[in-house]
Amino acid sequence: MEFILLNILIIAFFLFLKEYIEDNYFQDILKKRLANTERTEPPFKMAIYIQLLSYLAPLFFSVALKSTRRWVKTEAERKEAANFKLKSELQHLHYQLQPHFFFNSLNNIYSLVDISPDQAKSSIHSLSKLMRYMLYETNLEVVPLSKEIDFLKKYIDLMKLRVSDKTSVSYSFPVKETGIQIAPLLFISLIENAFKHGVSATKPSTIDISMTCDNNTVLFSVENHNFPKKTDDKSGSGIGFRI
Repeated sequence: MEFILLNILIIAFFLFLKEYIEDNYFQDILKKRLANTERTEPPFKMAIYIQLLSYLAPLFFSVALKSTRRWVKTEAERKEAANFKLKSELQHLHYQLQPHFFFNSLNNIYSLVDISPDQAKSSIHSLSKLMRYMLYETNLEVVPLSKEIDFLKKYIDLMKLRVSDKTSVSYSFPVKETGIQIAPLLFISLIENAFKHGVSATKPSTIDISMTCDNNTVLFSVENHNFPKKTDDKSGSGIGFRI
């Protein structure tokens, strides 16, 4: 944008300079030539001015055009590099999440084997569906938001197995089909961190998860209590985006 403004300023300055020189230096000469019926050659100064103008105008315009093209190319390359960096970060997060997610889920189910075998069986079935989604759906650059919502609901229900009755977990997702496409597993780290840092075994805690859609914009919110881990607590791998 700044290069376009610069080009406009160059052209405006050049036109102003032309009008200024004509009004202040050649106005009397032009009046005399118009009053004289005989055809005469323009004065030497005016001829020099006309020649100089004819040479400088294309030069300034070509420089402005080249600068604009260079700026457009540089801006396109910058955006392409930023998009590539974002895709690489998402792909790296995806590779990290698969084993991390599987490990955490198995730990949750393991705790149910002795307490509630039937619930453990049901959880294993849910886990198989989640792993199928992670293995076959998340290789795409984007997935339908409805599929991601279905995955998040199952994931939250699975994570709820690890919390006590003192923790209240609620979530709200769009019911209607939106047609929106998003990057897969974009929100899972936020939910995982809520269960990791927002739950206490001895104190009441809440986790509220909400998603709304406004036209093509997805608004996602996670609110939870904060129970900081002690320095000697090494649980959790801290996988996610650095903000």
